[in-house]
Amino acid sequence: MTLLHSLLTRKLQCDYGEMMQSPPRQKLAIYDMDKTITRRATFGPFIRHVITRYKPGRAAMLPAMAAVTAGYGLNLINRARLKEINLGLLLGREIDASEAAAMAESFAMETRRTNFLSEALRQIAADRAAGYRIVLATASYRFYVDAIAQLLAIEDVIATRCLPSGEGAFLPQIAGQNCYAEAKLMMVKDWLRTAGLARQDSHIRFYSDHVSDAPCLAFADEAFATNPHAPLRELVAKRGWAVLDWPE
Repeated sequence: MTLLHSLLTRKLQCDYGEMMQSPPRQKLAIYDMDKTITRRATFGPFIRHVITRYKPGRAAMLPAMAAVTAGYGLNLINRARLKEINLGLLLGREIDASEAAAMAESFAMETRRTNFLSEALRQIAADRAAGYRIVLATASYRFYVDAIAQLLAIEDVIATRCLPSGEGAFLPQIAGQNCYAEAKLMMVKDWLRTAGLARQDSHIRFYSDHVSDAPCLAFADEAFATNPHAPLRELVAKRGWAVLDWPE
């Protein structure tokens, strides 16, 4: 009995020592943006915002944008090229960064007024209160996502970037990859490395409405399908992921 007591005591001491030496896991809550935090996708509203408030002459480009979008629907171009062409039609071949920042700021304010999902905001607040570091991971363009993230007090943003063009300007072409599907997961992993966070030392929640985020949802410790469209809802039933149906 004495020997057993001694062995149990030693094991408890070892377990306690290991626990004290192991750093606490970093808790991360990673959110998609379009139709996860917002009711609607954001690029269409951004186009309308720019034409209405800043560049009414660009309304003449709307038929061309519609044609390009139809080409995407027919698989003539990929999603990244669709975005590049339409951004170029909207803002030109070279985009002034300060002008784009002003557009982004006013668009973010409009997004807060008209497009945020209240339940998404409450979930972000709950995760933050529970000690989670909030991260935004979206295919939308970084130059306007940053302004939206600022309104949400989110400092960590993973998004599609534009190629820089000299000082104070950028191009409509995508720098690197469109932050979508498998590329988004790669960019999340790159962000973890840049932030000095090891995957095994992190507990990750991921929120998304779209099946394209299946790689990120599978990568997470906790996967949440928020107002999932039909393909994601079908996948959720197979994977056993949680569903959050938020009123719009």
